[in-house]
Amino acid sequence: MCTLTLAWRAFGDAPVALAANRDEALDRPAEPPTVRGDDGRYVAPRDAEAGGTWIGLSDSGLAVAITNRWLDADREGDRSRGLLVRDCLESDSAEAAVRSVERDLETRSYDGFNLVLADDDAAFLLSYDGGLAVTRLDPGVHVVGNVGGVVNGVERFAIPERRRAFAEERVDSARRIAAELVPEPGESGAEWLDRASAILADHQYGACLHGDDFGTRSFTRILTSTDPTAVPEFAYADGPPCETPVEPASLPPSFTGE
Repeated sequence: MCTLTLAWRAFGDAPVALAANRDEALDRPAEPPTVRGDDGRYVAPRDAEAGGTWIGLSDSGLAVAITNRWLDADREGDRSRGLLVRDCLESDSAEAAVRSVERDLETRSYDGFNLVLADDDAAFLLSYDGGLAVTRLDPGVHVVGNVGGVVNGVERFAIPERRRAFAEERVDSARRIAAELVPEPGESGAEWLDRASAILADHQYGACLHGDDFGTRSFTRILTSTDPTAVPEFAYADGPPCETPVEPASLPPSFTGE
């Protein structure tokens, strides 16, 4: 499971502010973020087992992040969901990435997912359980996890019976995080992102998990700017954010609008 918080066009200085915890098996190998793709088009960490990623930012300002979607029965997907994220990061825009996913699903299948796509101009939540639902996001704060989330100010949860007890904990966590992350008067995108980052590291909100074999493996924060000369922020903690320093990734000049 994972928890993803997104403020899209909620602040005049920051079109995209995103903070996310990745929860995964503790022994699944991963590589830290670096510039990847054709001609260094995006920055992302890498799942060293399947070759894809769970989160990234392209040089066009497109942020992409995915969570698993819990279903009552596992799907036999024929491709890793992380490879779909990688494909989206090669797209020119959020709109183009939606079309890319729709084309891909004509011939491929995946296990359930919630996929967030956001750039300066548009943002979407793509939910897949064997069929694809595309939701255009309104300006504001959105919280997404494995059982859905709070999107466009509306609770959109789907609780699988086989995981009801744990899923209800995830619903409660998403509700409380969404309530805490309502933008404050005069708040900047960077200030909001600091608050979101702190909440995802705070155990009272239930998003930073510790287990023997499974738990929060990493944390990522992304911030873009309305200033075309500003380099976006992409920072990463290679471990649970409650105890792991967040380090900025090095981005090349191509990540500015110049």
